[in-house]
Amino acid sequence: MAGQAVRRIVIVGGGTAGWLAACLLAARAGECAAVPLDITLIESPDVPTVGVGEGTWPTMRGTLQRIGIGEAEFLLACDACFKQGSRFDGWRTGEAGDSYYHPFGPPVEGTPRELVATWHKELAARPFAEVVNPQPRVCALDLAPRQRTMPNYAGALNYAYHFDAGKFASLLARHGRERLGVRHLRDHVTGVEREENGDIAAVVARHAGRVEGDLFIDCSGHAALLIGQELGVPFQDRSGELFNDRALAVQVPVEPDSAIASQTDATAHAAGWIWDIGLPSRRGIGCVYSSSFASDDQAAATLRGYVQAKLPDADADRLSFRRLTFRSGHRERFWERNCLAVGLSAGFVEPLEASAIVLIELSLDGLAENFPADRAAMALHARRFNALFRYRWDRIVEFLKLHYLLSERTEPYWRAHRDPASVPERLAELLRIWRDQPPSRYDLPQMDEVFPAASYQYVLYGMGFPAPPDRAGRPDMADGMAKLFGQVEQRGRALAAGLPTNRVYMEGLRAESLRTGQLESGG
Repeated sequence: MAGQAVRRIVIVGGGTAGWLAACLLAARAGECAAVPLDITLIESPDVPTVGVGEGTWPTMRGTLQRIGIGEAEFLLACDACFKQGSRFDGWRTGEAGDSYYHPFGPPVEGTPRELVATWHKELAARPFAEVVNPQPRVCALDLAPRQRTMPNYAGALNYAYHFDAGKFASLLARHGRERLGVRHLRDHVTGVEREENGDIAAVVARHAGRVEGDLFIDCSGHAALLIGQELGVPFQDRSGELFNDRALAVQVPVEPDSAIASQTDATAHAAGWIWDIGLPSRRGIGCVYSSSFASDDQAAATLRGYVQAKLPDADADRLSFRRLTFRSGHRERFWERNCLAVGLSAGFVEPLEASAIVLIELSLDGLAENFPADRAAMALHARRFNALFRYRWDRIVEFLKLHYLLSERTEPYWRAHRDPASVPERLAELLRIWRDQPPSRYDLPQMDEVFPAASYQYVLYGMGFPAPPDRAGRPDMADGMAKLFGQVEQRGRALAAGLPTNRVYMEGLRAESLRTGQLESGG
């Protein structure tokens, strides 16, 4: 195999993972590959797509740009709108007023010690995120992060998107076929052929027959046809740390003039939490829970009660709930021989903090920027990739666990999450360190951490974790930070006065597209 160029890429599975893989590799990997790439995507015609979520991270803006999809085209085609972070309601105590934001924007400039000490000493009566960042104020007013006159993918604040996952996959498929030259086979994979050395030589489709490849991307979802069933890479169960294993999801239509939230709302309940995502035409709402602490009927009653409280005009009894089952965990290795798992085939943890799609993006960026020139180099790339993504999965599990571990709620589910036996060792060590000093880059040393130190600060101090003692106590430091906090306040007022609501933004964009008869190009 030495010297064999990697030219033929075969992607098994469609949906968000498969079509993001096809589009990103067609648009990017060709720049790094030794020879022009031939990309084939095989998608079963009658296996329903499992949407990995309706929320993204700000990385999606760069992903869409690299693929060549304009922002207006994406927003309109995918019933999308802007996401500027998450709001957590009821996670600390479950009492009235128990709420905090995790915004996408970083805190105002300053060392973690200066930020936290000055906030705690001077403004502790106000939530940490609202003191150090203007974005929570913008979110509370349902405002967009940008004006329509701004360039594609630029904003006054950092932002991502909420979207319809099915429409997003359709947009990517159309773009991949028509603009990027991806070969699309709607067919069933019925078998796999191996080389003598154990590599995958070809997959066998019911109608197309043998489809040979040099590199295979497994996007077959939980089935994990290649990485799991064929190559036998074990699945590492993380349900001992993250207990949730089920979700009920529902789509609730909204009035055309209703407000569109700027953040994902995550509301805690007795045995899990509820997501609430606002799109221009509907709200996607789901109840995540642990079957060890709540029955399906109890979860349905919880979800129905939430819908009735938040959307009283909706007939909650007539809504159809979709039940999803999952197991939090990931493969022990993600790149095995000449097969890379992307998306659900690589792993899945509950949708808190919307990590599913960003892991797809990071996986594909890692492949595209380090594309193996030939088969002989593939093992080296795989070893490095596996080490990096094991690190990333561990950090994600720790960060999600943090949300539960800090809770003071008294229900059995929440008490179980505080059991030391369920806490990752590294997270327990960090919490001890953070009693003496705030989270910083020294705790998260990778250049591209999935969650930076600021994210940990937002969660820790949003959940009431004690601020470290201020051992410096310098008046000049407090004065300087107070001025910066004042600038945050001023900027928040200016943004509140100058930005349109999400609804106004989207209605204006839609009206312009109807008036001109075409979507704005760019990106």
